[in-house]
Amino acid sequence: MIRKKTLLFILSGVILTVMFAANLFFGAVFIPFREAVDILLGNDTAHVAWQHIILHSRLPQAITALFAGASLAVCGLLLQTLFKNPLAGPSILGISDGANLGVALVMLFLGGSFQLFSGFSFSGSIVIIIAAFIGACVILGLILFFSTKAPNPVMLLIIGLMIGYLASSVITILNYFSTADRVHAFVLWGMGDFSGVSIERLPFFVVCSCIGLCMAILLIKPLNALLLGELYAANLGVNVKRTRLFILLCTGLLTATTTAFCGPISFIGLAVPHIARLLLTSWNHQLLLPVTILAGSCVALLCNLLTVFPGADSVLPLNAITPLVGAPVIIYVIVNRKNIPYFN
Repeated sequence: MIRKKTLLFILSGVILTVMFAANLFFGAVFIPFREAVDILLGNDTAHVAWQHIILHSRLPQAITALFAGASLAVCGLLLQTLFKNPLAGPSILGISDGANLGVALVMLFLGGSFQLFSGFSFSGSIVIIIAAFIGACVILGLILFFSTKAPNPVMLLIIGLMIGYLASSVITILNYFSTADRVHAFVLWGMGDFSGVSIERLPFFVVCSCIGLCMAILLIKPLNALLLGELYAANLGVNVKRTRLFILLCTGLLTATTTAFCGPISFIGLAVPHIARLLLTSWNHQLLLPVTILAGSCVALLCNLLTVFPGADSVLPLNAITPLVGAPVIIYVIVNRKNIPYFN
């Protein structure tokens, strides 16, 4: 058993490396393999356009997919454990809807820019990132407030769903009164994209993601205790309310960061934890969490690779690809739910 799990970790690492390399070497523009390697090693200074494509487009995009996939997958794992619900995901608490609302207010109501204080204004993609992050954090604040009032996770889950419905309602109203161009731009943002993180903004995205992932690692023991039930976890000395608050803060940070920079990405957070459980046949978070991180990064890199057709002028929307990977997994989990003791 130990040998099998060790081989699984090694195989996951190899697949992750291959997927990351594939995202660097394959794309809409054909770049010879030798030239791409020279550019990555800093030896090729002749092909300026190819340098820009690899170093300023493909490399940041691959790193973004790496961390975004891991973040969303971890969010799904934490929420599924907290709520004991196989269909729990990063969007279930309304945090993604909060980010959507923030972007909708800017793109549909303010026209893509806003002014702060006296003469200090934001415009372009940076304002979308700021608006999404603020919107997600506002909803996260509401969820954290209600988590102190809700008697159990089920009530908190219902409150999160209702907050999400309220945010969606406001977005629908903004869509109705907005112009066609603004609605079109908002719809395009909602399709998800890993290419929105520039090389200058990448460090902030990576740091926020790493903080959230490190918080999740600190939750391994409380999560294992929660598998046995809240009363049993309390008897083991786990502060259930504090653990619930810490889980919400961790998932909120990861969801807010990913949604702000990449848009609302579907199915990765919902399906990847199930893929990790099926591969491990274990519900011990000491093994499950690292495998979920690796699997989330692999799936995100695969989806990003599938959005690009070599030689094509256009790129498919990310949310057109993620259901192709995630939906079959969810269907399998629902059909075979009786064979998954964690959810019985």
